Amino acid sequence: MIVGANGTGKSSIVCAICLGLAGKPSFIGRADKVGLFVKQGCLKGVVEIELSKIPDNIIITREIHVVNNTSSWFIDRKPTTLKTVEEQIAALNIQVDNLCQFLPQDKVGEFAKLSKVELLEATEKSIGPPEMYQFHCELKNFREKEKELENLCREKAKSLEKMRQRVERYKQDVDRFHERKQHLDLIAMLERKRPWVEYESVRQQHEEAKQKRDRAKEELKNLKQMQSPVTKKIQENEEYLQSLDMKIRDKATDIKDISQKCKQKQDALEMKDKQIEEIQQALRMKKDEEMDRQRKIHNTHRMIEDWKNELDAMGVCENLQPQTDAVNNELKKLQEERANIDSDISDLRAEKMNQEREKRRITERLGQLNNIMNMKEENLKGRFRDTHTALIWLRANKDKFKKKVCEPMMLEINMKDNRHAKYVENHISTNDMKAFVFESPEDMESFLVEMRDHQKLRVNAVCAPAESCAESLPSRPIEELHRYGFFSYLRELFDAPCPVMSYLCSQYRIHDVPVGTEKTRIMIERVLQETKLRQIYTAEEKYINKVSAYTNRTFSTNTSLRAAQFLTSSVDTDERRQLENQEQDINNTLKSLDMRLTTLFERQKHLEHRDNELRQQKKELFERGNRRRQLESKIGVKYDSLRQLEQDAVDLEKEYQQANVKIKDLNVQKARLVTELMHVVKKYISLNILKADLVLQSATVAAEKNRLESEYKAAGEQLRAAEQQVHDLEDRKQVLAENCKELLKRAQQVCKLSPNQHLPKEFQTAFQALPTTLEEIDAFLNEEKTRASCFTGLTASVVEEYDKQTQEIQQLTEYLEEKKKELDNYKQKISQVKEKWLNPLKKLIEKINERFSNFFSSMQCVGEVDLHVENEEEYDKYGIRIRVKFHSSTALHELTPYHQSGGEKSVSTMLYLMSLQELNRCPFRVVDEINQGMDPVNERRVFDMVVKTACKESTSQYFLITPKLLQNLNYSNKMTVLFVYNGPFMLDANRWNLKSFCRRRRRLGRMDEQ
Repeated sequence: MIVGANGTGKSSIVCAICLGLAGKPSFIGRADKVGLFVKQGCLKGVVEIELSKIPDNIIITREIHVVNNTSSWFIDRKPTTLKTVEEQIAALNIQVDNLCQFLPQDKVGEFAKLSKVELLEATEKSIGPPEMYQFHCELKNFREKEKELENLCREKAKSLEKMRQRVERYKQDVDRFHERKQHLDLIAMLERKRPWVEYESVRQQHEEAKQKRDRAKEELKNLKQMQSPVTKKIQENEEYLQSLDMKIRDKATDIKDISQKCKQKQDALEMKDKQIEEIQQALRMKKDEEMDRQRKIHNTHRMIEDWKNELDAMGVCENLQPQTDAVNNELKKLQEERANIDSDISDLRAEKMNQEREKRRITERLGQLNNIMNMKEENLKGRFRDTHTALIWLRANKDKFKKKVCEPMMLEINMKDNRHAKYVENHISTNDMKAFVFESPEDMESFLVEMRDHQKLRVNAVCAPAESCAESLPSRPIEELHRYGFFSYLRELFDAPCPVMSYLCSQYRIHDVPVGTEKTRIMIERVLQETKLRQIYTAEEKYINKVSAYTNRTFSTNTSLRAAQFLTSSVDTDERRQLENQEQDINNTLKSLDMRLTTLFERQKHLEHRDNELRQQKKELFERGNRRRQLESKIGVKYDSLRQLEQDAVDLEKEYQQANVKIKDLNVQKARLVTELMHVVKKYISLNILKADLVLQSATVAAEKNRLESEYKAAGEQLRAAEQQVHDLEDRKQVLAENCKELLKRAQQVCKLSPNQHLPKEFQTAFQALPTTLEEIDAFLNEEKTRASCFTGLTASVVEEYDKQTQEIQQLTEYLEEKKKELDNYKQKISQVKEKWLNPLKKLIEKINERFSNFFSSMQCVGEVDLHVENEEEYDKYGIRIRVKFHSSTALHELTPYHQSGGEKSVSTMLYLMSLQELNRCPFRVVDEINQGMDPVNERRVFDMVVKTACKESTSQYFLITPKLLQNLNYSNKMTVLFVYNGPFMLDANRWNLKSFCRRRRRLGRMDEQ
């Protein structure tokens, strides 16, 4: 038994046994590399184990090198290989990977997690005969082979039955194939005769075409002789017609010249008429101007008369100056008041624009702050959807709570510098970061009932201390820590509502956790020794100081800081509150300015209306004073206009005489032009008569020519038709000749004859029995093809497939018989091996069950071990089932990782191992700290059983490691108790002297007695 306090190194002995006996680090469950088991600061570790063996013990040594994580092996201090060591260990039946034999501290819980199958295999390896596990493996392998053969035989039998059915169908197809072949042979003979019949028909057509061509050539020759005289007459008429056309063109040229001259004379006459019209138009305009002048003179006299009457009617001018001065004075006062109002409005508008500009700036800044809050809320929603749902509910139901409720801390905490967010997030747990903070426990209770019970949401909530801790003072001022690189405590890095800050100070002591820089990390050992701080932060690491409960020594741990996730976006609450207050003040100011502007606008409108009234009065007074002067001025202007009109008089008689003289000269010129035009027209008419005569002669000759050409064309059509007929007959003769050659060649090819070879007699004999015309042959051929087409899907491969399938059936039948024999052999082997394996296994499990039940009975509990079988033929599913009952009121339950308590699992595991003790083939067993979860009663009972069982002569060596012992336990003389001491005051190994210790103890005892 190895006894020692926690941390003294008891489990190091277990690790040394495992690693020294070629065990893998994963068996222990503490590290994945063997170099990690060497003491820190050392480059090499050594394990030496002496194993009992007849005739001589063997010493196995393992040197572990840290640098390259390798090992060197020695047997009896001679170098050897890992494989040799494993062979020696296997020969002694040592299995450090078997939990039934070697149970390290970190694997105690895994024993209860072993499945029934794994427990059976571990038990077979541990206490069963060497051949038991081998038989079990053979049974599993034989069963796999048996299942494979059964599946194979079943599949092959199905395939064989399908093949037989398919062959039966093929047999019917083969008979139909032969019947179809007879029809195909007759079709082939008909197809051989058909080209010969076609050839004979085309040859006769060729002879007829040749005779028709010769007759057409003779008719064409006669038509050509009759056509010659008509051609000569058409040529003569063509020449005469061309001479007439020349004369007609000459006359047309002369007529065109005369026509041009006529046109010139007519244009000159039109020009003279236009000049006469212009003279008459000018005379009419002079007359109109004179009439218009007379009308204007009359109108001017009338207007002057009217104005003189109005002037005579107007009396002496009244004095309007006092009224005008009064209106001017009032207008001046109005203008001064309007100027003052305009100035006030301008000032108010400028002030309003400044206020609105400031409001826009504040609104934009608040929008930026709200965007940051929205980002934080989206982060909360994406990571903790239930918390976000609860947040929405809280905002809508804040009136249901008595005191203040703070939203989740990750929303309420605002970093003063986002770079410091990682310190706060590494210090505060994620559960608290998403927790709601309450000031009243009753509020928190009602909130959690609503969220968790009613809405089924997984949310966290905490309650701030009744007495606020937000202003708690640190243990020392931060100035004292500046020389170590510390610049602030955690509390000063962020802002938060009072309840949140109070909770964090109380729970996490943020007011007393300093944050340092890279300088702090460089001098960390000095910092930890001199400041004695429990928690500190450097630039990228967190350090925690702890004091050992056993040695009172201080040791520290450090972890790297993870990147911030929640607080990287922060809002300055003071700035936000100040901006909201400023926005409210600006809104009030704008409202006041609007009211003042409205009053000024109304006053301005009233003044403007009054100004318009005064200006109208002033205008009326001015007009009354200026009317007389205006009338006198207008009368003078009109007299000047009247004198000008009288000077502009026109002499119409003189204008009439001048116009008549001009018109008379133009009429003389027109008469001369008319005479010249008449001579030209007469010449034009005589030329047209000559041209008409020539045109008539040309028409007569053309008609004669057209008649001759029509006759010639008709004869030509007949001639061309005759030529086309000859050509067509020649082409038909050539085509038929080619067809004859092709048909003869094809007929010879169908009958497989050479070009000069005649039709064989057998073909001639066969052809005589067949129809002689193409129609009869085609009808007979279609009939036979129709009969042959009734036999669909039949090819020569049907017969080949039939033969092939018959052969495959024979081969498959033989193969199936062979596999059935092989299957019977495997069943026989399984039966033999099963008898050798199952009967000893049942006896072995009965022995284990007997001891296991006795152990449990001695503890007033019930326990059973049996062989669990789901299917007798599924040997890979056989397992050992452990069922236990620790209370009289409960039923037996299978030992599982979840049903029993930790102590019950430890007791059950220990008693099962004790049941294996007397049956064990292994030389030793190791159990590490299995009594950790036991209550004192069970621990005492189990210890007594271990001592009683392990100290028997027939049992193997037993290592029991424990950190504690109950008082007044029963010990045996066959026990060895080793105490492991370790600590800061431990003596070196070379100074250890047990005898001197005993003498000192006796001396101190005598002194106590005296």
